[in-house]
This record gives sequence, C-alpha cells and structure tokens, in this order.
Amino acid sequence: MNFLEVLKKLWEGSGFSGLGWQSYVMIAIACVLLYLGIVKKFEPLLLIGIAFGMLVSNLSLVGDNALYHADWWVGKEAVANGINYGEVMRHGGFVDILYIGVKTGIYPSLIFMGVGAMTDFGPMIANAKSMLLGAAAQLGVYVAFFLAILLGFSGSEAASIGIIGGADGPTAIWLTKSLAPHLLAPIAVAAYSYMALIPMIQPPIMRLFTTKKERSVKMEQLRTVTKTEKIIFPIAVTVITCLILPSVASLLGCLMFGNLLRECGVTERLSDTVQNALMNIVTIFLSISVGATAVGENFLQLQTLEIIGLGLLAFCFATAGGVIFGKIMYYATGGKINPLIGSAGVSAVPMAARVSQIEGSKANPSNFLLMHAMGPNVSGVIGSAVAAGFLMAVFK
Repeated sequence: MNFLEVLKKLWEGSGFSGLGWQSYVMIAIACVLLYLGIVKKFEPLLLIGIAFGMLVSNLSLVGDNALYHADWWVGKEAVANGINYGEVMRHGGFVDILYIGVKTGIYPSLIFMGVGAMTDFGPMIANAKSMLLGAAAQLGVYVAFFLAILLGFSGSEAASIGIIGGADGPTAIWLTKSLAPHLLAPIAVAAYSYMALIPMIQPPIMRLFTTKKERSVKMEQLRTVTKTEKIIFPIAVTVITCLILPSVASLLGCLMFGNLLRECGVTERLSDTVQNALMNIVTIFLSISVGATAVGENFLQLQTLEIIGLGLLAFCFATAGGVIFGKIMYYATGGKINPLIGSAGVSAVPMAARVSQIEGSKANPSNFLLMHAMGPNVSGVIGSAVAAGFLMAVFK
C-alpha cells in the first residue's frame, strides 16, 4: 500500500468524508444550543445533553463509526418490518443502544417517576377545583393539533406536534417516539426550548387577559392535607386512569409511584434515589439520545420550522386557556380566585407556578400565589399525560 492509498483510506475513515452542508449547519445549531444552555441557562440539564448529542451525531456519520443510524429507527424498512433490536445490539453505535430506552418508552416513564417523587400533590388535593385549570390549559394541545392537520400533517404527526402545548418534554417524547419518530428531534427541541422560555412567553398573555384588579386578588390559605389523603391519591389516580386509558399506564403509573414513594413515609431511601441518582442518570441518557436524532438530512426541512411555529402557538393557547378559565372561576366565586394561577395549568413544574407568583406580586406586593398555582401546575402534568394517552389510543 503506497502513501496515497494510506491517505485515501484515512480520509474515507475520517468523519470529514461524511460531512455535507447539512452536517455543518447542524453542528452550528448544536453550538448555539450549547451557548443557550451554558451561558443563558435555558433548561441546561436537558438542553446541554440534547445539543451535545446533536453535535456528536452529526460529526460521526460514517459507516461502522456512526454513533446513530437514523435508517434503523425511522427508515422505510424499520417502518414496514419493525426494528431489528438484535442488529442494533450487535452492530449499533453508542447512541443507537441508548436510543432503545427512548423507543421503548423507558426513559420518559422513569423521568415521570422522578417528577412524582419531587412533587407535592398537596396543593392540588387541597383545592380540587384547580384540576379544572389544568384541564383548561390543555387547549393548546388541541389547537396545535387542528392547525397541524390544516398544514397537511398526518393525524399521528399532528398529535405529536400538539402535545408540545402540554409543556411537558417527557410526555412529548413518549408520544412522538410511537406516533411520529421521524419528528422526534424537532418536537423535543421545541418542547424544551419553549419550556425554558416560559418566563418570557407567559407574562404578556397573562396581562392581556386580566385586569390589575384581578391580578391583585389575594387567595385564602389552603387547608392542610392529611397524610392519608396524600397516600390514597396516587393509588386512586393510578386505578382510575389505567382503567380508562390503559395506553398511559406506564407514564402516569410511574408518576404516581414516584409520588407514593415520597408520601408513604417508609421509603425515604428509594424516594431519594429516584429524585436524585436515577433522575440524573436517565436525564443524561434521554437528552443525548434525543439530540442525536437531529441528523441534518432529517432535521433541516420546512416542516421543522412549521413544528417550531406550531409549538409556540400551542404554548400561547395553553396559557390563554388556563388564564381565561381562571377568569371564569374568578367571576363564579365572587372574586376569590386569582386568574393568574390558570397560566400554571401548563405542566412545566414548578417554573409556570413561579411565573404566576411573580406576576401576582407585581400587581400586589403582598400577594403570595405560589402554592395556589402549584395546584393547576401539578394537575397540568396529569392533564398532559391524559391528553397524550387519549391521542395514543386514537392514532396508534
């Protein structure tokens, strides 16, 4: 083998030989997302992993050295005959193997377990009416769904796009990996990006639909929720939702199991593990896996811009739906409900509840809405999971 043949072999085996213009664009996008996560601190725990997965995936596109093989997961053969998991385990790249956890729904379910273990359902139990606000905030899901249909997306694709309005990244990933896996990257990036931008997106909408008098309303202190209630609630919700919507059993079941570990009082070690070690590990695997699906050839299309635009509209309508229904409750209760807590019906826990608190304190410095907003905030988590289960049952 002469010197030129050696150079040719080295070139063909290098990452440079597989880089096209799409790869360079995706590398630039990955760097921008890394900047937003590190410098601007936009959802850094997930956005940094997604960006880095996107970076390494687009740098490693050559044959046996590829970390992720898109055709194995969303190619025509995979769609027609199913995924060959044996082939993935034998010859797959690092990300291919990690991606099994996304495709099977393991990562989103484990993330929900961690969310359940970290969340106090007490404010929602103390004020059951707040569940209505969480349901009203799902308006964004259905508005985005119908708009996506009008733009020419299929029913399953529109369902995956619509769930962005639930402001719940794991739920969006859980639904999309089954209904529209080829759209997973843009949907995940849109969902987590807009979740990070909630403090910028929500306040103008909240002020648009409310008066200063309404925003100034001070709500009565919530009643104390008993330990028995906190234990019975996750069990009862699991039984009811799994019987009505079996498709969402893994997602909501894990959420309620995590909360039960938190509240039962005899599993502190397990609750701590789920909240910290397990949550951190799964977050790393999930973010890298999802980011790696953003291969330039699939990501750089017009429909990506359409998804990002629809995602923004979904967030706006979700916020408006919650606030408008909060306004209805304000009048129905004789001014006892502050409409601002309706905006927390999106399931970005606890960021959306904090935005309600901040806006309420601007109108009335003595106002304290955080715990009241946590009710619709937590119910929004359940509401988005139920919406995803409904869409899964219809379009799967």
